[in-house]
Amino acid sequence: MAFLDALGHYPFLQTALAAGLLASLGCGIVGSYVVVKRLGFLAGGIAHAVLGGMGAALFFGYDPLGGALLSAVVMALLMGWVRLHWGAAEDTLIGALWAVGMAVGVMFIARTPGYQTDLMSYLFGNILLIPPSDLWLMLALDAVLVVAVALFSKQLQAVAFDEEFARLRGLPVTFFYLLLLCLVAVTVVLLIRVVGLILVIALLTLPAAIAGHYVQTLGRMMVVAVVVGALLTSGGLALSYAPDLPPGATIILLAGLAYVVSLPLSRALLARRNRRAARGGN
Repeated sequence: MAFLDALGHYPFLQTALAAGLLASLGCGIVGSYVVVKRLGFLAGGIAHAVLGGMGAALFFGYDPLGGALLSAVVMALLMGWVRLHWGAAEDTLIGALWAVGMAVGVMFIARTPGYQTDLMSYLFGNILLIPPSDLWLMLALDAVLVVAVALFSKQLQAVAFDEEFARLRGLPVTFFYLLLLCLVAVTVVLLIRVVGLILVIALLTLPAAIAGHYVQTLGRMMVVAVVVGALLTSGGLALSYAPDLPPGATIILLAGLAYVVSLPLSRALLARRNRRAARGGN
């Protein structure tokens, strides 16, 4: 109730709520591909490696978010190339790129004069400090994701579920796989200001994983994941307000709790449906 009362009086809370909803749209759509294609490790590598681009942008006097977007796309393409051409050594090389990206960021940050408070919000997230101008960038990134998925939904779905079948059908699998990783990179940047790059992988995967417990098609999974993400970001923001807890961490803890509760619940519902089907068959 304190949060709802404050929401009508403080514009920064309204901005934070809007940012959470915008982030939920991207994480619900692209997170579904991440869960289905099992790209969690790659997505984590992209998320952490963007620290290099953020540190470099800060050092040279540019917007860290712009550096994050550029480095995220570059790392997505690089990690995708490694995955496609270095099969056996894939995990090691991606882990190395992950670590090197973070190390480059640390080096640039160390050489940048002063204490960078804004960079701390990128690392750990602070949805309460998002300026209204960033909402337009988040909206633009959401638009890119929605348009790309709408234009190439069948191709991306084919690549996500069965690369070999898609290749036999004549689809340029490499192109659409790299496009999917670029969409993941855009989503990572979309979520950084909400929960920080350290926690971004959880918000990218948990709403979609929860949705996957209850629906069978990718389209429905996206819709449910967007709704779940919106409930988690809004609920986490509300729960963190009165006790003055970190909103990003609260959102992730709420998402983790929701997943833990959802897993046995979905299995119980499935078992119940199976028993009903068995009785109906008899």
